[in-house]
Amino acid sequence: MIIASLIGTSLEWYDFFLYGSAAALVFGKLFFPHFESLTGTLLAFATYAVGFVARPLGGVIFGHFGDRVGRRNVLVVTLLVMGAATFAIGLVPTYAAVGVAAPVLLVVLRFVQGLGLGGEWGGAVIMSVEHGGAERRGLNASWPQVGVPAGNLLAAAVLWVLNGVLSDAAFLSWGWRVPFLLSGILVAVGLWIRLTVTESPLFAEVEESGAKAKIPLVEVLRRHPRGLLVAMAGRIGTDVAFYTFSLYVLTYITGTLGLPRSVGLAAVLIGSACQLALIPAFGALSDRVGRRPVYAVGALCAAAWAFAFFPLLATTNRLVIVLATVVALATHAAMYGPQAAFIVELFSTRLRYSGASMGYQVAGILGGALAPIISIKLVQVTGGAFAVSVYVLVALLITLVALWFAPETARVGLHTEQPDAAGARGSPRGPGPR
Repeated sequence: MIIASLIGTSLEWYDFFLYGSAAALVFGKLFFPHFESLTGTLLAFATYAVGFVARPLGGVIFGHFGDRVGRRNVLVVTLLVMGAATFAIGLVPTYAAVGVAAPVLLVVLRFVQGLGLGGEWGGAVIMSVEHGGAERRGLNASWPQVGVPAGNLLAAAVLWVLNGVLSDAAFLSWGWRVPFLLSGILVAVGLWIRLTVTESPLFAEVEESGAKAKIPLVEVLRRHPRGLLVAMAGRIGTDVAFYTFSLYVLTYITGTLGLPRSVGLAAVLIGSACQLALIPAFGALSDRVGRRPVYAVGALCAAAWAFAFFPLLATTNRLVIVLATVVALATHAAMYGPQAAFIVELFSTRLRYSGASMGYQVAGILGGALAPIISIKLVQVTGGAFAVSVYVLVALLITLVALWFAPETARVGLHTEQPDAAGARGSPRGPGPR
C-alpha cells in the first residue's frame, strides 16, 4: 500500500511541478510573448496559481466520495484526471499559433490538474495511515509526502536533460512538450499499481457499521472547525517556504541573477534528491518524539535560513547555490515529514478524507499559489530579495502559532470518534492527548 501511494503521488506531483517549472522557464515567452520578460513570467505564474485555486474544490468533491464510497476508487480517478490534463498541456498550441486561445486552454487544463491533485493527497496519505500500525503512522504517512520531492526531482531531471541536449530554439519550439507527453506512460504505470490495492480497513469498518457521513464536508465544518484552522495555518508557512526554495528560486536564478537555466534546475534536482531520504527520517522521528516538536524545529530553521538563502544565491557560485538549496529543502523536509500524519490525525475516520483534504488544500491557495507571484513582485518593488525572506518568516510564524495551540496527535487513536482536535484540553506545551 505504501509503495502504491508513493508511486501514485510521485506521478501526480511530477505533473503538477512540471507545470510550475515550465512556467518559470518557458511559458512566459510562449503564451504571453507581447509582455516584457518579467511580466510574462508573472502572468505564467498566475496561470500556475489557478491549479491551487482548484485544489480545494477537488478536495471537496473527491473528499466527499472518499468518505462515502471509499478511498481506493477515488485514488484511481484522481490519477486519471491529473494524467489526462497534463498530457493535454503537451498538445496545447502556443500564442503564436492560436492567439489568446492558447493561454485560455492552458488555464483550463491547469484547473483540471488542480482538481485531480486536490483529491489525491488526502486519499494517498489516509490509505498509508489506515493500512499501517499505530506506532509507525508518522513514517507511513511520510511516504506519500516523499512523492513531492520525487515528482519535483523527476520533473526537474527531465527538463534538465532536455535543456542540456537541445538548443534554446528547439527547447522553446517543441522540447518543453516532451515531459508533459511522457505523463501518459507514467500514468498507465501508476494506474496498474493502484488497481492492485485493497480498500482501507478502517473505512470498511465504518461502512459495515453504517456510520458513514451523509454530507462529510458539512459535518467536518460542524465537528472540526478549529481542527481545520489548525491544519490550514500549519500548512501556510510550509507551503510558502517550499515554493520559494524550490520554484521561485528558478526565476530568481535565471531572471534576477542572469545565470543559465541549468544552474537552478541542478540545485533543485540535488535538493529534492536529499529530501527523498530526509522526509521519511523526520516522519519516523515524529513517531518517537511527537509531531509538533519536529514540525516546529523545521519551521524555526526554515525561517532562519530564509535570510541566508538569497545572499548565498547572490554569490553566483554554483556550488554555493546548490548548498543553499539543499539546506533550504532540508528544513522543509523537517516540517513535511510529520505534517501528513499530524493533519490526518486531527479528524475522525468517517470524516478524515474530507477534513484532511480541505485543511491541506485550502492552505495551498494562501501559500503555494501566491508565493512565487508575491516573491516576484517584492523583488520588483524593493529591488532586492530581503523582502522575500521577511515574507517567508511571516508565513512560518503563522505555522508556529498554529503548532503552539495544536494538540499532540502522535498517540491519538484512529478508531475512536475524535473530538475537535484543536479544541482538545491540555497545555499546548505538553504532549497532548494520548
